[in-house]
Amino acid sequence: MYTYKIEQAIKAAALLHQDHFRKGEIELPYVTHLVAVMMILRDYTSEESTLVAAILHDTLEDTDYTAEELETDFGSEVAELVQAVTEPREKDGVKLDWAEYKKGYAKQLRRGKVEAVQIAAADKIHNFRSTVDEYSNDHNAFLRDFGPKLDTRLEIYQDIANAINSRLSGEKDGIVHEFNHTFEAYKEFIFDVKESTEQQN
Repeated sequence: MYTYKIEQAIKAAALLHQDHFRKGEIELPYVTHLVAVMMILRDYTSEESTLVAAILHDTLEDTDYTAEELETDFGSEVAELVQAVTEPREKDGVKLDWAEYKKGYAKQLRRGKVEAVQIAAADKIHNFRSTVDEYSNDHNAFLRDFGPKLDTRLEIYQDIANAINSRLSGEKDGIVHEFNHTFEAYKEFIFDVKESTEQQN
């Protein structure tokens, strides 16, 4: 399914994220991630608003695009889904650290719409796959780009995984199996990084 609204979402994402790049040896345009998330999700749903929200899922988090502009341009349903997967970077005007806002994100998933949780699952599937593919043979580069707190990283992502698994069931549970499989591969990668780091020390 390729609709006018999906095309408009891709164009908007490309413009809003035009100066953003993925981490890695080759700095791929960030829009590649957004389209990939939508394509993963397309295997599990044909709901246009969900696919549009998948393309735009990082706009409120990483750009100057506002929730009001998002709702005007793409409708209230898309805006609601994007807000549900937007990480809470601040609380009472104070910036949260990585672990704090990831925990807040997991809490949002537990009470957000199922469609939002599907988007979160697709987002993490692509991030986990990309990380394993990019850094399997260069653990030092992973530590440089993501930091050395491996146990904290696993703990936080396990919390997010628990939230995703608690929400996806019944007719919409297909993506959770792909998510769990990919998360297992990511955890194995982190264990490998820990082992190689211990050997170096």
